Amino acid sequence: MEVKRRGTPVSSEAFTYVSPVVKYLLFIFNFIFWIISLVMVSIGVFARLTKHAETALACLSVDPAMMLMVVGVLMFIITFCGCVGSLRENICLLQTFCISLIAIFMLQLAAGIMGFIFSDKARYKVTEMVNNAIVHYRDDIDLQNLIDFGQKEFGCCGGVTYTDWSRNLYFNCSKDNPSRERCSVPFSCCIMSKDQEVINTMCGQGMQEHEYLEAGNHIHTNGCIDKLVDWIHSNMFILGGVALGLATPQLVGILLSQILINQIKDQIELQNYNQKHRSDPWS
Repeated sequence: MEVKRRGTPVSSEAFTYVSPVVKYLLFIFNFIFWIISLVMVSIGVFARLTKHAETALACLSVDPAMMLMVVGVLMFIITFCGCVGSLRENICLLQTFCISLIAIFMLQLAAGIMGFIFSDKARYKVTEMVNNAIVHYRDDIDLQNLIDFGQKEFGCCGGVTYTDWSRNLYFNCSKDNPSRERCSVPFSCCIMSKDQEVINTMCGQGMQEHEYLEAGNHIHTNGCIDKLVDWIHSNMFILGGVALGLATPQLVGILLSQILINQIKDQIELQNYNQKHRSDPWS
């Protein structure tokens, strides 16, 4: 058998440039994330189906279930291209997979850089999202649980301040509001002792009518935006590690797919050379 350096065809038909290790490692890598994407879509669909029809279209932009479904479907399509492309040694599917990962990675990198450079605009956008979530607090049980969890964990209330809850239809302080929760805040805003076993869900009753200092004796008066910014500044290294952890699988997928694409191209070149050699042995 004539052996030449990589990139130059060899005459043996038994030889292959495609490494089984790279091929099946890429397949297993994609298969794991493909299963994860199916689980995400299933949870998202189940959450959507269990909600009332009238609220199904009420707050799609802030619906955690819808966000889970969108991310899951996107991940499903990309990993499907990776799985089939690696098994079938299909260059088109592998290039689609590789380009998709590069695009997502670049978007994440650009979002991080833009968020750091234009922090004021990023803060404004986050404030808009939080205010929109407050408006739909009672419309979506998943969103409600998410907001309650955030307010309890960060010890905050509302977006910028606790009076932001007046944006909600049920907590609005207008005199013509017939709601029993008029001028109140959710129980997750309340200051609770660690040994408190029974939660008083009405502890935020009428708190928006109190002055800042007086309300501060019963509820967290600081907004969640400031608390979130302070938390980010205090945990920059942790967030950096998380970002690196999320980027690593993407970079591994890009690297493996690019290696496999090059190997498949070399194999195609080898097959063309062997076919030409059989048809014209004197060439």
